[in-house]
Amino acid sequence: MKIGIVGYGTGGKNFHAPFIEAAQGLELAGIVARAPATIAKVKADFPDVPIYASLTEMLAAGIDIVTITTPPQTRRELVLEAIAAGVAVIADKPFAPDAKTGRELAAAAQAKGVVLGAYHNRRFDADLQTLKQLIEQQRLGKVWRLHNRMDLDEPQTLEGGPTGGLLRDMGSHLVDQAICLLGPVKSVYAQLDRVEVAEGTTDASFVLTLTHQNGSHSHVSSSKINYLVARELRVYAEKGSFTSYGTDVQAQAIFAGKRPADDLAGWGYEAEANWGTLNTEQGSERVPSAQGAYHAYYEAFAEAVRQGTPPPVTAEQAIEVLAVLDAAFISARENRVVDVA
Repeated sequence: MKIGIVGYGTGGKNFHAPFIEAAQGLELAGIVARAPATIAKVKADFPDVPIYASLTEMLAAGIDIVTITTPPQTRRELVLEAIAAGVAVIADKPFAPDAKTGRELAAAAQAKGVVLGAYHNRRFDADLQTLKQLIEQQRLGKVWRLHNRMDLDEPQTLEGGPTGGLLRDMGSHLVDQAICLLGPVKSVYAQLDRVEVAEGTTDASFVLTLTHQNGSHSHVSSSKINYLVARELRVYAEKGSFTSYGTDVQAQAIFAGKRPADDLAGWGYEAEANWGTLNTEQGSERVPSAQGAYHAYYEAFAEAVRQGTPPPVTAEQAIEVLAVLDAAFISARENRVVDVA
């Protein structure tokens, strides 16, 4: 199947194109880029891939799927244009600025009969996949509490403006991970730290307490401008606990110039020194890393388009995340626990 990318900034270059290249059954058939510097990057990375000046031009050339990874404030119109053309769409996170807009996009896709999904690729992180397997194998039993933390030293990537901020950015991923592990969220209490940037006031770090419908709770946090890099998953459960201080192994490999297509079988595994630890009555045990595989997202999405089955992350699941973020903004503003609508 032919797939195109709209946007070739940090996301398109590092978190989409290399994994499309590695995904079986997909052909990268076009990239929309306009700035001369961006066009030069595309030509250097993919000299044989056509470059288009607009989504309209690329749709006319013929594609089956399109990934929209432009700045958040531009995505709604581009997603709707692709849907109107009858092309399946992957919208980068945040899927939409709020749940209301997300529902608008989902309704348009349903009316047109096209597949629409969100790129919550961090469901395919090595540490999350490892923990997910432990939960599914019942090695932890009922989970009581999840701590999910990712701190990044990336002040230059903090997006401002009414659709920016870290909660919509990294919060989209971490909340989705919590829901993926523990199910729907009933209520949220949020604390946001705000800064002034050129585009206006925006949130630069956050701490969320999520109460899930099954009674478990998650504590989700992230920062981006505090000169700190840290990743932690910590779980307390009826049979013991699990701790993981893994790295962002796939991103690190990409930034080091590696591509998953060059060694797909060996891609995305944490080094043994970064394996998580399972603590139970029997003692402590290092747990081998599961594979982190963002290309698996793309393979599953292509299969959904072929078979008419749900994509790996549905629009409805993305809206569920946005509803939590909407409630978090209200909670932080009013300093209270807010039920998720």
